[in-house]
Parts: sequence; structure tokens; C-alpha cells
Amino acid sequence: MADLTGEVALVTGATAGLGLRFARTLAAAGASVAVAARRGDRLDALVAEIEGAGGRALAIPADLTDAATLEGVVDAAQAKLGLVTILVNNAGIPDAELATRMSLELIDRVIALNLRTPFVLSREVAKRLIAAKRPGRIVNIASMAAFHSARAGSSLYATTKSAVVRMTEALAVEWAAYPINVNAIAPGAFRSEMMEGMIERVGDMSQGFPRKRLGDPADLDGTLLFLASQASAHVTGTCIKVDDGQYPR
Repeated sequence: MADLTGEVALVTGATAGLGLRFARTLAAAGASVAVAARRGDRLDALVAEIEGAGGRALAIPADLTDAATLEGVVDAAQAKLGLVTILVNNAGIPDAELATRMSLELIDRVIALNLRTPFVLSREVAKRLIAAKRPGRIVNIASMAAFHSARAGSSLYATTKSAVVRMTEALAVEWAAYPINVNAIAPGAFRSEMMEGMIERVGDMSQGFPRKRLGDPADLDGTLLFLASQASAHVTGTCIKVDDGQYPR
């Protein structure tokens, strides 16, 4: 396991699924962890769990689709835990509708949370790292949907996740000299609240996969810790696909 003692991580969308696992994994590796999401009761429970295990954590309840709140999220994490050196942009929502049926409100919300939020948070964290002359790690959670639109009803989600991959590449170049490493993880189908909702709508797709299974969030621990630690010092602008062979290459 990577040693992240002394690092401060900010994880968005940390109340369930992958984000919850990411926060626990970073805390177990020694990082102080700020967790941001809408559901304050779940954030409080996660913070209590991390602190009960001897770690440091902070709950930041926030509507991450509201761009005006994002600078304050980073400020709150820094005020309590110190300079954020690891950012995990995990928060996201699916569209789950055909493009011709989507409301403008849903379109705006998906674009705001899946794309604008990680861009603004990355900018805010990078600004502070550059001013402090400190290195950092930004890990964006993309999706295999960025590369394969397997079914109707995910066009906007796939579009935003493709943009996240390109954003990762572009910001990696812009901040390479500081040095701030910017990378992404593209998970395939993993067990999560989002996946449970999809299964309710379209059925269990796992039997169509070569290994006939969904991923467990714990299966991403190694990739996350690699990108969040010194082990990936020479890796930036990369998107690592973690899909268990679910999708054709």
C-alpha cells in the first residue's frame, strides 16, 4: 500500500459507491481526507468511521452542481486539514434518457456535475499548489462510456466523460512544469448506486461480459493509490482503463 502520510485529499461524491471506497482507501493509506457531497448525514458517518480508525477527515456538505460553491469547498478543506495535495474528481450523474427526451434542466445538471465541477475544482486546487510551490495529484474519474457507447440513453454521459479524458490530457500539459500530475481512471461496470439504478432499468448486463461479473469498488484501490502517490511520479495525462475486459478494444 502507498504511504500517503502528510497528504491531504479531497474526494467528491463520497457518500456511496466508488467515492466512498476512494475516501476510505486514501484514509487507510495515511492521507487526511475531506469528503464533499450533498448528503450530509452520510458524510458525517464516513468522517466518524475514518476518525474512529485513527484518521483525520472533514465533511463538506455541498451541491457540487453550483459553481459558486466550489471555491469554498477547497477553502474549507484547506482551512481544516491543510493544503489539498490530492484531488479525486469522482462526483457524477448519468443522463439515463434518450437525447430527444432530455429536459434542458437535466442536460445542464449532467454537464455541470460531470464536467464543469471537475474542471473548476482542478483549477482551484492547482492554483493553491502553484502558489505554495507544492506538487500534487489530480485523479479524474472518467468511464469506459468515454470510449464505448454501448446502449441508448447514455449519450450525454458518454459525451461528458469523453470530455473528462481530454481535460485530463490538456491540464496535464498545462501544469506539468509545477509539477502537478493529472490522470484519469475509466472504470467499466462496477457495483454502485448508479449501477444499481441502471440494472433496475435495463436488467443485469454482467452475463454478457466475458467474465460475467461486475467490478467491486475495492478492485480500483491499486490504480487509485498508484495515481495518488509517488509511484506515478512520471505518469501524467494518462487515462487508465479498468474494465475487466468488459468492452472490446
